[in-house]
Amino acid sequence: MEKQITRRNAIGKIAATITVAAVSPGYLAQSPKQYKIHNAEGPDLTDPTTKYPKPPFKRQFQPFPGLASKMDPVPDHGEESYVGSGRLRGRKALITGGDSGIGRAAAIAYAREGADVAINYLPEEEPDARQVIELIRKAGRKAVAIPGDIRDENFCKELVSEAVEQLNGLDILVNNAGHQKTHPSVLDISTEEFDRTMKTNIYAPFWIIKAALPHLKPGSCIIGLSSVQAYDPSEDLYDYAQTKAATTSYVKSLAKQLGPKGIRVNGVAPGPVWTALEISGGQTQEKIEKFGGDTPIGRPGQPAELASIFVQLADNSASFTTGHIYGAAGGSGQP
Repeated sequence: MEKQITRRNAIGKIAATITVAAVSPGYLAQSPKQYKIHNAEGPDLTDPTTKYPKPPFKRQFQPFPGLASKMDPVPDHGEESYVGSGRLRGRKALITGGDSGIGRAAAIAYAREGADVAINYLPEEEPDARQVIELIRKAGRKAVAIPGDIRDENFCKELVSEAVEQLNGLDILVNNAGHQKTHPSVLDISTEEFDRTMKTNIYAPFWIIKAALPHLKPGSCIIGLSSVQAYDPSEDLYDYAQTKAATTSYVKSLAKQLGPKGIRVNGVAPGPVWTALEISGGQTQEKIEKFGGDTPIGRPGQPAELASIFVQLADNSASFTTGHIYGAAGGSGQP
């Protein structure tokens, strides 16, 4: 016997219809297997311990800065999995190091959430950068590629100026680019190598923020990339760890300075994440083989797993969140 139609049943059916209609048909067409509508009868649960590859990994090395497209396995930046919902519609973002790794994941997510995106990268990273630009355009958003070395103060000024001009404004700044090299002893670090780490990780964000601030209106945000190295530094990342502690401090200091102006400043502190930074000298080959295996989840993170953090910190719904460091370390990091 057919169930009697009640007011509750009718409302439920209408809501289900609206939910289905709200999903972007463009995204569904891109990859039906990934962009599926889950059955409302049960939760969509994914075991984080088996979601992505675990160590041991193949030992591999690329000359700095390395290309994600040549890694084994290739990192997941959300190319086939991130689905937007318009959270950043009309926003304008500049992301340094946006060609691969965490910066690439943020760029893809921002575009699919409705933002126009400019990415900066080293000229050697052009092959990866082209892929990101294409992904941003496929999301229907404006994509701006600005190659160059952020260790140069004048280039940092030009970078911001070009991003503002091409995007017709700027309201999200992500200082993601970083330099990391492993050294067994402080005696092995040359002044030139130390200077490169400091210029990339500390000086560049300083120069870029100074250039960007006159363009940032109330409601804008700045996001810095810290690390678990700021809280629990490894013995062979002496210089890199210092820069991440400095990043944590500048986020908290700048948040106090810019809060009254309506500009929020936050940071993200990843643990071991599978990126080109690691296989181009950021880790020893021995550590690459077992990379991320010591986390409670038993594997390294993938850039795609951090994308939603950058979206949340940029979204207007996080309007009371400033001066905070958001950790994502598989259970082993701080804060």
